[in-house]
Amino acid sequence: MVETITSSQEAIQLEDKYGAHNYHPLPVVLSRGEGVFLWDVEGRRYFDFLSAYSAVNQGHCHPRLVQALVDQAKELTLTSRAFYNDKLGLAEKYVCETFGYQKALFMNSGAEANETAIKLARKWGYRKKGIAPNEAVIVAVKQNFHGRTTTVISASTDEDARRDFGPFMPGFEIVPYNDVSALEKALANPKVCGLWIEPIQGEAGVFVPDEGYLRAAERICKHNNVLLMMDEIQTGIARTGKMLASDHEGVRPDLLILGKALSGGLLPVSCVLADDAIMLLIKPGEHGSTFGGNPLAAVVCMEALAVVKDEDLAGNAAKLGNIFRARMLGLKEKTSLITLVRGKGLLNAIVVNDSPDSDTAWRLCMEFMQNGLLAKPTHGNIIRLAPPLVITEEQIHECCDIIEKCVTNFKK
Repeated sequence: MVETITSSQEAIQLEDKYGAHNYHPLPVVLSRGEGVFLWDVEGRRYFDFLSAYSAVNQGHCHPRLVQALVDQAKELTLTSRAFYNDKLGLAEKYVCETFGYQKALFMNSGAEANETAIKLARKWGYRKKGIAPNEAVIVAVKQNFHGRTTTVISASTDEDARRDFGPFMPGFEIVPYNDVSALEKALANPKVCGLWIEPIQGEAGVFVPDEGYLRAAERICKHNNVLLMMDEIQTGIARTGKMLASDHEGVRPDLLILGKALSGGLLPVSCVLADDAIMLLIKPGEHGSTFGGNPLAAVVCMEALAVVKDEDLAGNAAKLGNIFRARMLGLKEKTSLITLVRGKGLLNAIVVNDSPDSDTAWRLCMEFMQNGLLAKPTHGNIIRLAPPLVITEEQIHECCDIIEKCVTNFKK
């Protein structure tokens, strides 16, 4: 029988004693979630303004997703890919038709999906572009975040992610983000097989590139016969006000990488989408995953996407994102504590007027918590603000009131 946690202090002490110290959470212990709300062990209610890094766009424990999970869990959960199952083909068809691609390859975590995209891009580079063996280059950008595997961090510029984890994998060139001239120079190299970018850099502090950057990236890729690899793990599934953030510029990547909200937060599901000319280069035995494409994940994925469409969560994110940024910009005009407000849809951030090494943003998030709203700093002085997309206009204003109260009364 599983023991019951009766206090936040007990839960924190257990994690500290028995768990790896690879995270620095806010001191709140959550035990229940519904829609836009979370409750701690003591029963206090909070607005969720992180959404598990945009994994719960559909809200916590959406009843349709929970029912789909429960129903399928009673039938079949896992076969491995040694056999066919009766749900994977349906999910592959659904995601391909939803996003407009010919093939889907399901994995579990976002990092696995990015690793899959790297392998596909390199395979394409050797088989289709004619790059010499083991000489393919993937161009990535500064301040990216694609995961924490050793391959992925080989393309990172975050020293915290890289320190003492080398040696790193070769085959990556890093250029500045939001710099078209840097892309033109780097992608002219005939050894480049892929350009690997996020349409908005979430972990970097919701850094939104200039209008036209993504279109330019697509154009330069096509001109140089390079695959455009778009990591929409955090920005996709309606978060920015469209189904994909790349839709804002009408860009269609060659490799679309999805995860997080693909399952509505119920279990790990990710996938890479591409057309036949790329995806069919991978042959049996060359790539796979025991859990990737399991029937439980397939059913939950389809229902998660159906909820996004049926409830017009992209439209809600677009509308309420405009309201939220207008409130935050109004607050910025009243205080010197906030220097910048940026974002798209319901993926937003405020930049705190202090150095990244200060604890100002952390203490401000603690104030939010004390007043019933959960958010977390990134890169020291940036606070990401991303509620579930099922939030209402009335709730958005209530949350803005909390943020305004905390910021106005905050003492450095």
